[in-house]
Amino acid sequence: MTAADNQYCVLPISHIVGISLLIMTLMVGARVRLVAKYSPAALVKTMAEEGITLLNGVPATYQRLLEYKATAGLPRLERGALRLIGVAGAPLDLDLKARVEKELGLPLSNGVGITECSPGISGVRSDAPRNDNAVGRLLPGLEARIVRKDGTIVANGDIGELHVRGPNVMRGYYRALDLTAKAIDADGWFNTGDLARFEEDVLFIVGRTKEMIIRSGFNVYPAEIEAVISTHPSVVQSAVVGRPVEGNEEVVAFVQLLKGSNVTAQDLMAHITPQLTSYKRPSEIILMDALPATSTGKLLKHKLAESLRN
Repeated sequence: MTAADNQYCVLPISHIVGISLLIMTLMVGARVRLVAKYSPAALVKTMAEEGITLLNGVPATYQRLLEYKATAGLPRLERGALRLIGVAGAPLDLDLKARVEKELGLPLSNGVGITECSPGISGVRSDAPRNDNAVGRLLPGLEARIVRKDGTIVANGDIGELHVRGPNVMRGYYRALDLTAKAIDADGWFNTGDLARFEEDVLFIVGRTKEMIIRSGFNVYPAEIEAVISTHPSVVQSAVVGRPVEGNEEVVAFVQLLKGSNVTAQDLMAHITPQLTSYKRPSEIILMDALPATSTGKLLKHKLAESLRN
């Protein structure tokens, strides 16, 4: 970022990433366009007219942008002066990444962070774009390890919990010594709650520990199923959660379609079945007009999971 940049800040500044973006613009003397509530139509207008150069969002920010283009009948989205686009906060599926990059003509840089780590952990560098959904290399000064539940370190390429250590890690939760002790061990390693793997020194996020579904003894990662569902041209976004059944868990998918689409749950099931092994296939696909989300578009999966238990 330089003093010549104009940042479009739709992420709330009451949250760690939003306030970090605001502070960055103050540090370099850039401009920032603060947005109270995300509107794809407003973003399209601002990109075309106000010289926005930097845009950061969650995957839903870009999903809704492409949805708006389709429903508004726009031939193309004008990116204007936009030069860098970034994404974090939720798993990024490759189909969405490819569609965004084709539409805007820019690489979509993925990254990962968490409030407790102030917030950055790793990111894809703008001078080294990738064609996969990696979250890049660790930021300078940080250490990371991938750990099994029993505390042993996994081999490179294997999946486990992501633990990080560095000057960015919080000292602890406010007036909550018990929670702090569960999150940070005696050597300063913080458990992010993310399931991840390394390929050499490049980090990939597989999902959240608490969101993993165990079906018939197999680990099922919702992001993998969501990525397959999102390859259907009528799908805006999807969210996969587990539903407890006696002695097991079922996979349930909630799906939002483009307005006016006549695609059925059976159509979606037929689309995804050849692409998923049997234990990964949803037991049920539930169509919704909109999925519950925060003001930034980040999906509230816990509400969907709760709806299955009610």
